[in-house]
Amino acid sequence: MTVSMPSDVPSPSPVPHDAEAARVPAQRAVAGRARVTELRLSAFASHRRLRVPLDAPFTLVAGPSGSGKSGVLRAYEALARLAAGAELKEAFPDALSCVPDRARPDEQGRRGFRIGCTADGPEGPVRLDVAVQVEPELRIVGERLSSEGLVLLETALRDPGRRAVQAAWHTAGAAPVTRAPLPDDRLGTALLPLRVAGKTEGQRRVLTAAEQMVVALRSVFVCDPRPARMRSAVPLGTGRLLRGCDNLADVLFRTGSECGRRHGLLVDAVRAGCAGPVAGLFAERTTDGRVRALLDRGDGTRTELARLGDGELRYIALALVLLTGPGVLEVDTVDVPEAFQTLTVLADGFGQGLDARQRRELLGLAARMCERGHIRLVGAVNDLSWVEGEDGGESARVVDLAP
Repeated sequence: MTVSMPSDVPSPSPVPHDAEAARVPAQRAVAGRARVTELRLSAFASHRRLRVPLDAPFTLVAGPSGSGKSGVLRAYEALARLAAGAELKEAFPDALSCVPDRARPDEQGRRGFRIGCTADGPEGPVRLDVAVQVEPELRIVGERLSSEGLVLLETALRDPGRRAVQAAWHTAGAAPVTRAPLPDDRLGTALLPLRVAGKTEGQRRVLTAAEQMVVALRSVFVCDPRPARMRSAVPLGTGRLLRGCDNLADVLFRTGSECGRRHGLLVDAVRAGCAGPVAGLFAERTTDGRVRALLDRGDGTRTELARLGDGELRYIALALVLLTGPGVLEVDTVDVPEAFQTLTVLADGFGQGLDARQRRELLGLAARMCERGHIRLVGAVNDLSWVEGEDGGESARVVDLAP
């Protein structure tokens, strides 16, 4: 099974928008930062030869149930985990479901999938393509890192009996390439800084390209609000939001005292999207030392967030994510200054449970935050009505997966 990716596959047709001018400020703001600009699902779950453009700061992946929206975000998250050093089984806990539909095993009983991405930044576009074998054993059987047509790293499975792949990386010194075995359960690109000395110009090029890819992929926050878990009082912790937003009250306890301006903007957003009057949003300690979140109704009445509906809780959590950014979100630590990182939020079911008003407010907020270069957002929605005729919709790049 080799890494063989199509080079001339048309991208899914986005809904036409006159949004290029709106995207220019954000593109300038992140021009020197590493960010993922394309995701490729060459053979993954229900997708074959699919390219998902992610060059815009705000991308919505649209399509009905079963069109593969979740698969797109799952592939992105898995690559991010691999770039952070996770083992293959951690990145793909249900790897068998990633094998393409109706894929038949070869003569050796092997089946797998292929995914990849492009990361742009100071080094220009850098491509990463990965081939994963799922059966009979889960392992990476091929990986290619390239830039401007030059292969910087390539791995291949030579001996199925060994838990290693043969790797060759660009050297451009006395020997054109360096060869060595790498483990078959980790991303070779993430391991290069430990293997490449950086003594030659070629080696330095390999290192800078690998760093750009790793930084672009690792700067990800997966947001999956779980209202059932957001209603309870929680212990005081780090004040950094978890992916399920379980610790919303803990985060509000922190933002209320440390991030006054953005907390005020959050209150404005909650007022616009929640039923009834809203004068404030805060967290307070309970008698057992935990914290709970409440709405101040402005007339002396306080409403615990535990009493709110699922849609309201999801709306508050998503608004908090969009407004606070990397300083409050639980993202992987990257040993690179924040000025060179671009946080990307992945939100499957972006509009789940929201009414028309909440949808409109959240879409506008997402457009504003992404245009400022504050964050990048990739969200999944059920249909194109999310952007048609809505303020903020013109700023979103829409990838339509509908048949």
